[in-house]
Amino acid sequence: MLKQLSTKLIIFACILLVASCSTTKKTAKSKNGAAQTSQAATPPAKKPGKDDIQPFSKVITKDAKTDKGLFTVHKIDDTYFYEIPDSLFEREMLMVTRIAKTASGIGFGGGKTNEQMLRWQKKDKKVILRVVSSAVTASDSLPVHEAVVNSNFEPVLFTFPIKAFGKDSTSTVIDATSLYETDVKPLGFPQSGRQQYGITRLDNSLSYIESIKSYPTNIETRHVKTYAASKPPSNASTGNISLEINNSMILLPKEPYRRRYFDQRVGWFTSSTIDYGLPVQESKTVRYLDRWRLEVKDEDIEKFKRGELVEPKKPIIYYVDRATPEQWKPYIKQGIEDWQVAFEAAGFKNAIIAMDPPSPEEDPEWSPEDARYSVVRYLASPIPNANGPHVSDPRSGEIIESDINWYHNVMTLLRNWFFVQTAAINPDARGVAFKDEVMGRLIRFVSAHEVGHTLGLPHNMGSSVAYPVDKLRDPEFTKKYGTAPSIMDYARFNYVAQPGDEGVALMPEIGIYDKYSISWGYRPILEAKTAEDEKPILDSWILEHAGDPMYRFGRQQSGGVIDPSSQTEDLGDDAVKASLYGIANLKRIIPNLIEWTAEDGKNYDDLETMYGQVLGQYGRYMGHVAANIGGVYEYYKTYDQEGAVYTHVDKKRQKESLDFLQNELFTTPKWMLDDNIFNKFESAGHVERVRSLQTRTLNDVLDFGRMARILENETINGRDAYPLLTMMQDLRTGLFSELNSGRSIDIYRRNLQRAYIERMEYIMKNDQGSVPAEFRRFISRTNVNVSQSDIRAVVRAELKALQSSVRSAVGRTGDTMSRIHLQDALERIDNILNPKS
Repeated sequence: MLKQLSTKLIIFACILLVASCSTTKKTAKSKNGAAQTSQAATPPAKKPGKDDIQPFSKVITKDAKTDKGLFTVHKIDDTYFYEIPDSLFEREMLMVTRIAKTASGIGFGGGKTNEQMLRWQKKDKKVILRVVSSAVTASDSLPVHEAVVNSNFEPVLFTFPIKAFGKDSTSTVIDATSLYETDVKPLGFPQSGRQQYGITRLDNSLSYIESIKSYPTNIETRHVKTYAASKPPSNASTGNISLEINNSMILLPKEPYRRRYFDQRVGWFTSSTIDYGLPVQESKTVRYLDRWRLEVKDEDIEKFKRGELVEPKKPIIYYVDRATPEQWKPYIKQGIEDWQVAFEAAGFKNAIIAMDPPSPEEDPEWSPEDARYSVVRYLASPIPNANGPHVSDPRSGEIIESDINWYHNVMTLLRNWFFVQTAAINPDARGVAFKDEVMGRLIRFVSAHEVGHTLGLPHNMGSSVAYPVDKLRDPEFTKKYGTAPSIMDYARFNYVAQPGDEGVALMPEIGIYDKYSISWGYRPILEAKTAEDEKPILDSWILEHAGDPMYRFGRQQSGGVIDPSSQTEDLGDDAVKASLYGIANLKRIIPNLIEWTAEDGKNYDDLETMYGQVLGQYGRYMGHVAANIGGVYEYYKTYDQEGAVYTHVDKKRQKESLDFLQNELFTTPKWMLDDNIFNKFESAGHVERVRSLQTRTLNDVLDFGRMARILENETINGRDAYPLLTMMQDLRTGLFSELNSGRSIDIYRRNLQRAYIERMEYIMKNDQGSVPAEFRRFISRTNVNVSQSDIRAVVRAELKALQSSVRSAVGRTGDTMSRIHLQDALERIDNILNPKS
């Protein structure tokens, strides 16, 4: 009853409320007394607000400058409007951020800083720009797809109020100015640089949009960003850093290119995703190749099936930057088009083309930052390097575009390599300024190597061991095969060749492995309907060459070498033999170093540089050999192949490698100590230089991971292994060979022996350092718990044996410095074995 009464009262109140709010007509008199009817309670008409959706003509006025393309871009004064076709909402796009122009001391113009997938969405009165991830996926036809979407929510990068709808109501207009004028970090200077230069904020008053240009499949935006900075690298008095940023927003294909699945037996750059839709009982990471879209024209399919070479629907085109010096352009172009032979192995002709860009008069809007163009960028930078990054569709791996960054000082690097590795047999390399045709050939070599990266190929460090060392002295063999089966190895130049080996090749070409890998990655498999259908065919292509070293891929190792057959800068299948040839050539260079770097009126800077190059090359030889001690070969295989993936270096080679180090490095290499060279550029330093070289290699031999592998090898292979205790005894005996004979110990050997004792102390007192989680997949290392392994027990035994030998030798040496040194050694060893509290 109370409930019914309550309900009636509420209804009555609502009636009163409605009545009181209703508009009534009232009669009033005007100033002249005439009666007037008015809507006295009606509020005045509301003026349109700044966030209200307005007619198109009110927003995009006749003063607008319009640029049609992917989006239609309208510019009114300093305001930029995007008119987005409704058909492009929900489409994936790729935003590539580069530094177009930079302040002195901050990298170089053209460097990529960020790359991420975006999606434009329309919601109510807003347009939302979201960051899209392809890290996890599942087919949208599967029930699990909903769970994947729910666990992969796309973050919002920016929101825009809708300003108007297009004239035909099939497009939406937003003001895009604030996206580039405010500090949207993914589109600006990267976080690492902000920390390095003490950047605190964006100075809006000194930042502006330079231009926004719309093209059929991309929009290119240039904007100047000025940041307040406490540590600017140049023009410090301004207290800020100004950069010109280029953002390329690229429409990705509606239907992604068919993936080609990765196989670790063929090296390739890849994209990946965790696919929850696979019929397996785990979340599985799927990796697929980054590669250009090369397709057979419909009219050429039958020709292709017959084995005839056909032109692709769309070739790969590289433009050579206008800023490139004219004399180097032909060589860079040759390096690009050297890859034609590899694509012919994949069934294509004219698949890769080098071109000059249009002149400013021919196309004033042409820009190397435009994502439609792949460009060899010539950079005014002192960095002695070149690199070949690429931009790929993360959904499929399709390479969209690529830029090769060519630093001016790469020529210095080439000169130094070519000099130190070939001058002993090559008159063209004897000097510090090469003829243009010589430098041009070296530029062509590097150009081809970097292009290989942009095609999807990583370094193949396992290639150069395919050839027997002495074959590298054979002109007929090297003219046919080059110095390695792959130009993607760091095989560099032929340091093995000796005087008298006239006509021998000095550098690699596009080799057997390169042709094979390009064919494996790019040859269309027309009979396959899906990427899964391709797998057995791709596997069969690999098995055709299984066991052939010319077709082997060996990954690049970082942080330490475990596999001695996959090293940088090495040549041939025997590091000891190749290094002995290399050292013989260095011994020929040293006596001629002054003559080959001389120039009237010039100081001795080049002499110092080239002497440093000789030492650096010598150090590489030591590293190549040292890696065999405790080394483990890695040869990738699958279940359908016999044999182990990992095998230890045999006992004989490990012992030979230690003997080599004892003879060539730990026995002072006096051939490199030429006072006539030293007195030209330093008052002191060669003693320290030798100590540093010896110590670096010694510490490499006494590495925690290396010692752990030696112990494991002994455990597995018994007498066929080179035991850790034996290796340590051999090392100690060689390093302290003067103790048995009573010979005096010179300064170089004293330094080396102290370095040995210090390294042994380090092993006794320190554990293996940790590797940050984000770097673990890049670091090659054998992990070991040092305190619970046999390592310290063996080290302690060796220190006690050395202590006994030193104590016996102190009284036998008549040389004062040697005796002082041995007494000091005893004190050091005692402090290690019996540390004072």
